[in-house]
Amino acid sequence: MNPAMQTALTTKIIDAAAVTEAADALRAGRLVAFPTETVYGLGADAANPRAVAGIYEAKGRPSFNPLIAHVADLEAARRIAQFDSRALALAKAFWPGPLTLVLPKLDNWADNCPVSDLATAGLDTVAIRVPNHPVAHALLAAFGGAVVAPSANISGHVSPTTAAHVRADLDGRIDMIVDGGPVEVGVESTIVGCFEQPMLLRPGGLPREAIEQVLGMALARPPEEPETDNHQPLAPGMLASHYAPRTRVRLLAEDVKPGEALLAFGRAELPGIDNAKAVMNLSESSDLGEAAANLFGYLRALDAKGAAGIAVMPVPSHGLGEAINDRLRRAAV
Repeated sequence: MNPAMQTALTTKIIDAAAVTEAADALRAGRLVAFPTETVYGLGADAANPRAVAGIYEAKGRPSFNPLIAHVADLEAARRIAQFDSRALALAKAFWPGPLTLVLPKLDNWADNCPVSDLATAGLDTVAIRVPNHPVAHALLAAFGGAVVAPSANISGHVSPTTAAHVRADLDGRIDMIVDGGPVEVGVESTIVGCFEQPMLLRPGGLPREAIEQVLGMALARPPEEPETDNHQPLAPGMLASHYAPRTRVRLLAEDVKPGEALLAFGRAELPGIDNAKAVMNLSESSDLGEAAANLFGYLRALDAKGAAGIAVMPVPSHGLGEAINDRLRRAAV
């Protein structure tokens, strides 16, 4: 068992001392949860295979699912991966921010190995991003290297948007939470594969349209997803079942069935709503940004209501709606 899983979890309200303590813990091979603008991440020293293995163990995450390496700036990213002109244009346009780029490893990877092969799941590519959050930036700058950080939750469960969510899933499994309050974006980063034709591997906190505007071309679609999770994905967050509450999720609901809770969007006037176990509205004003920020927190809250199921009203698929619907589909598998 990873030593981190044998220690008491401590929560640190953010200050300079907490950042220093968290950076020291990462250097010692320990697991530290910290906020980004998207969701809370579970961080480990990317170059330390034993620490990376601790992430898989703490989350119960399949080892064939790669991790995202978080770095402080573009300069640090270029010490890890190869950037062509398109990748460089995206990095300059959207970093720091909710965009992950899947890039070819540097030619001298075997000699340097800034991210362990376990974290890249043995692929010839590495997923990198520069988060836009003051706590994450301060921690990465203090640490001085790459930190792999999937969402700080049990694998496949709803992603955490507060420190309390992290504690609920991982208490007793990790060493420290740096509490930076609720996150801003609320869904994970958009992932773009920088292949011969750039490919949208996972919709997320940066809308497809903004990326395509910078590239001057449409993003390719990923290969058809397998029916099971016994398959190595091209990037994090691509498993068929992911972001899932324990309660069954029913999409495109036009009514609320007996015993169900309702995850609403916009005007909620469905048959059966008066007898719903609970009702939470992602955005009464139909604001997709507000809905994205509320998504995971509301799914967690409804999951705790003891309902027979969670009925989910339709959400438009444009802009951030593409990412919201992607997460809801995976939650419903």
